[in-house]
Formats: sequence, C-alpha cells, structure tokens
Amino acid sequence: MLHVLLLLACAVTIYFACEWFINAVEWLGVELKVGPLAVGTVLAAAGTALPESIVTLVAALFGGAGQGNDIAVGAAMGGPLVVGTIAYGVTGAMLLWRRRCLPHPAHGVRPTEAPPAAEHTTAVSAQTNKESQGVDAAGRLIGVDTAHLARDQRWFLTIFIFQVALGLVAFALKPWLGLLFFTAFAVYFRRQTRSTGEQTRSTGEHASAEDLEPLKLQPRRTTPTRAAVLTQVAVTLGLIFGSSQLFVDQLEWAGPALGLPSVVVALLLSPVATELPEIMNAIIWVRQGKTQLALANISGAMMIQATVASGIGILLTPWMFDTPLVLAGLTTIVSVAYLLWLLRHDRFTAARLTAAAGLYAVFAVALVLTL
Repeated sequence: MLHVLLLLACAVTIYFACEWFINAVEWLGVELKVGPLAVGTVLAAAGTALPESIVTLVAALFGGAGQGNDIAVGAAMGGPLVVGTIAYGVTGAMLLWRRRCLPHPAHGVRPTEAPPAAEHTTAVSAQTNKESQGVDAAGRLIGVDTAHLARDQRWFLTIFIFQVALGLVAFALKPWLGLLFFTAFAVYFRRQTRSTGEQTRSTGEHASAEDLEPLKLQPRRTTPTRAAVLTQVAVTLGLIFGSSQLFVDQLEWAGPALGLPSVVVALLLSPVATELPEIMNAIIWVRQGKTQLALANISGAMMIQATVASGIGILLTPWMFDTPLVLAGLTTIVSVAYLLWLLRHDRFTAARLTAAAGLYAVFAVALVLTL
C-alpha cells in the first residue's frame, strides 16, 4: 500500500510541479519577448516534456540493470505514444465541447439586455478573441497554423521512425548515435527560435501577459518580478527531478507486484502520469481559446521526447525492443501519419482529431493480447 501511495504522490507532485513550471515559463516568454508560438513549441514544451527525459535518465543511471533499462526505454517510447494519441484526442474533444458551449451567433443578447457601449465593445472583443482559435460550423479548426503543425509532425515522424529502427538492431556503435538525436533537437530548437523570431519581427507580435494567470508565487501582482519567475522555474525543476527519481523507484516495484513486465508498466502507467501536463494544458488552453498553444505544446513536446529522451535512452541503455515496444512504436507512427493525412487533405476537424485517442485503446488491447 505504501508503494502505491508513493507512486500516486509522485505522479501528483510531478503534475503540479510542471503546472507551476509552465506558469513561470509563460511569464518567461513575456520577459524574453519571444513569439507566441515559441512559448508552446519551445518554452512550455520543454517543461511538459521534462518528466519523460528525467525518468529516462534516472532509470538508466540509477535503476536496476534489467528493470531500470526497461523503464528508461518505456518512458522514452511511451511519452510520444500518449501525447500523439490521448493528448491530441483530448484537444479535439475539448474543441467539440467548446463549440457546443459557446453561444451561436444567431443567439446574441436581446436589445433590452445590451450592455453600455464601452462594455459592449469590450465584450465583443473578448468574445471575438475567445472564438478566434475554435472550430467552424463544419468542425474545422480556425485561427491555427496548421502548416507549422504539419512541419513539426513531419520532423517528428522522420526522427521517430529512425529511433524505432535502431531498436530492432544491435551493433557496437549504436549508443553513440544517441548524440545525433541531441543534435537533431539543437537543429529543431534553432529553427523554431529563428522562425518565431522572424515572425515576431515582421508582425511585431510577441508573447503577451494579457491572458496569463498571475504568477503562482506572486498571485496579487499584475506583472511579476523577473526574480520571482526565475525562482519558480528553479524550484519546480528541483521538485520534478526529485519526484521523478522516487517515481522510478516505485515503478520498479510495481511491475513484479502486479505480475507484469516492467516495460509494460512503464508503457501504460508512467507515460499517462507524466503526460498529464500536456493533457491538462490542452484542456486549459482550448477552454481559453488558445488552441494554437495547445497544439504547439503537444507537437513541441513530442519533438523533445523523440530527441532528448530517446537520445538518453539510446546512449545509456541497450535500446533493444521487444513486442510491447514495437507495438508502441507502430501505434505512434500510425497516429502521426493519420494526423498528417488529415492536414494534407484538409480534413483536420475536431471530431477526427478526437479519434486519435482511440489508437491508444487499440494499443492497450493489443498489448494485453501479447502477454
């Protein structure tokens, strides 16, 4: 019972620590005057993808020779699986829910209930901003840079297919190829910051504090101090690291206790727990009318998981796949290929995006059948 309580406590701590981290990162984006897209793909994604990278690192360095490696590889492979299916599915479901909850244009306020002119202008402006990144009558996403999303997913798919292929072969120099994945992330990071920087310079638009929640450490301040922002970042990073190490210890116990291979536990339990930040961010951002940030966070996190987390796994573990890992890899590839197909054929709707979550259910069933 103690192990179960510790496992749950670690998962909850990781989630809330990441939530505070993301809150600070959004304010950091304002401080750095980066483009809004960079807040999702680079800054926020770095925070939400951090648990998988740390779990992979801690498991590979401090875990047992067998179970530690299984958990490290499972975390590296399970992260993209959950984000590429459940997180996208939740985003689509939230968009459908939001479309249903928003008032229909034909059902505006009655003239007798109309607010004063100034208040009416503010209300219309807020409503327009709220609907700027929702869905149209056909369910298609509006106000979202789908070209950027497609580019990110093509990058991810290319890298991910290569890392899955590495899991099927063994050769002496394979661990050193992990460095190539770190290089791929550096290239991606540079491209993202350059493209968002050019966009910011051309449009003059950068991350704004207008729609941000107050900094957790200074909830009563309209604009937090830079010291408070950096302190919140540092403290939450420490909490994430410590909780992740304890989380790995509990996962090493959970596998034998449940009669399941540790890699199965890592693929089904660890990623869902550590991907809660992406899932919760999707819910919050879509509700706020920031679908672009939700999707950018997901695609950016997937890139970090496919490069940093996988690079750590390839460098520090044998990186050899059994049937569950192959299933996880194939499911992720199918999910991203499905997303790219939707984008290419202009069928990227909220309902079809929601269907991506069904691929995780297919994976879970297939995994159980292979045991």
